[in-house]
Amino acid sequence: MVLVDGKPKTIEEIVRVAEGVEVAVSPEARERILSSRRIVEDMVAEGRKIYGITTGFGKFADAAISLSDLRKLQHNLIVSHAVGTGDEFSVPEVRAAMFLRANALAKGNSGVRIETVERLVSLLNRGVTPVVPQKGSVGASGDLAPLAHVALVLLGMGMARFRGEVMPGDKALSLAGIEPLHLEAKEGLALTNGVQMTAAVLALAIHAGEILARSADIVASLTGQALSVITDAYCEDIVRLRPHAGAPEAAANLRALLDGSRMTSRSGEVRIQDAYTLRCIPQVHGAVRQALAHARSVVEIESGSATDNPLVLEDGRVVSGGNFHGQPLAVAADYLSLSLCSLGNISERRVFRLFDPASSGLPLFLAREGGLNSGLMMLQYTAAALCSECKVLAHPASVDTIPTSAGQEDHVSMSTIAARKAREIASNVATVLAIEYVSACQAVDFRDPSLLSPAGKAAYDLLRAEVSPVLEDREMMGDVEKARELIVSGALVEAVSRASGRIL
Repeated sequence: MVLVDGKPKTIEEIVRVAEGVEVAVSPEARERILSSRRIVEDMVAEGRKIYGITTGFGKFADAAISLSDLRKLQHNLIVSHAVGTGDEFSVPEVRAAMFLRANALAKGNSGVRIETVERLVSLLNRGVTPVVPQKGSVGASGDLAPLAHVALVLLGMGMARFRGEVMPGDKALSLAGIEPLHLEAKEGLALTNGVQMTAAVLALAIHAGEILARSADIVASLTGQALSVITDAYCEDIVRLRPHAGAPEAAANLRALLDGSRMTSRSGEVRIQDAYTLRCIPQVHGAVRQALAHARSVVEIESGSATDNPLVLEDGRVVSGGNFHGQPLAVAADYLSLSLCSLGNISERRVFRLFDPASSGLPLFLAREGGLNSGLMMLQYTAAALCSECKVLAHPASVDTIPTSAGQEDHVSMSTIAARKAREIASNVATVLAIEYVSACQAVDFRDPSLLSPAGKAAYDLLRAEVSPVLEDREMMGDVEKARELIVSGALVEAVSRASGRIL
């Protein structure tokens, strides 16, 4: 069980909840929530004019709302803002967003009732997942449209997934034994202000990216052995002279992965220097690791932040600000996208070298009876197409802004778009790495798999248990999908970590 306590959450905790682990509100968070709610109720009773509580929203901030209409105001906010479109977010992404929103409310600066937080927790623990369209958020006053779709189900409206079926929200609540929520002052605003949908998608993309970064070291070490890589470039004495955080880590991985190999070389034995796609692996893979570390820190800080507006402070003040703005996450997501492109680009270039006899000394396209057979020729085409698509997707979303709410919200972040692009790039890169994995093992078959390092042999054997060598032309995308699953599931990293004695 993971606690909803308002404290920062690790990527691992977010992933666990996304995958189905239950959550619970901590006693300390419960007290903070009750305390902030009392402040809001006192201010309402006093007839104070407070944005979003006794006024309208956005450009309607100066419109006063009567006490008799405060509940209607919050209800109207949810139903009017649920205007998302496009394909729906995945169940893990929506679960992660609900968890992050509940955790933000648990900081005790939002002024909601404890029942509201507990109702979100009930959705998570009883397996009710709102259907949330992916498009429609500009990531500024929060992920308004996506989070409104989540809140709709709390009200017994909208659509939800329950026990594998899509059904109306009221039916899902009834089957799960959950009462619909009736919003009180400020609660609709608190449920939608914040970029938790962005943070959820980005958290899962970071988790996927970290697996890809580890897998890339492994796959690159296999390619290196097939190409008699010169290991001098991974020497600790060289890498420490330019001590960016990621490169020494990647170089140390490569040394461990290649330890014991009889297929590597030293400078001058086969050639003086390797091409950059082999020689500069620590620098390129290391830069990806640094981007992942930065994005992780941004999401983990966000996970323990109060992000709605206005915020209820401990001294009793209710203050309007801009904590809902998604720019920190948007910039981190764009940075992650750019770095993951590099991971795919360098992998595709290594595949190209494996297929080129002038570079590899191996048969063209790693084909047996070339001419009659095309071998693995088309796999590089697919990798090239995916890399090109990634470059298009890497155009930064965070530099764009289109004013909304009649100019009141005149700078927006497009953070959800940035996070979705990072997720899509990670998916493409996983396939590119799978293509390199299949290709490297095919290349090793033309040499001698018994000469691989223990770590390399573990990676080779793992694939060969699922995918046989290509002896004559056949359908190969099934092979690539099997290799991809070994990568994205973490099975490759786990098997090779055991063989190398190193947690990659």
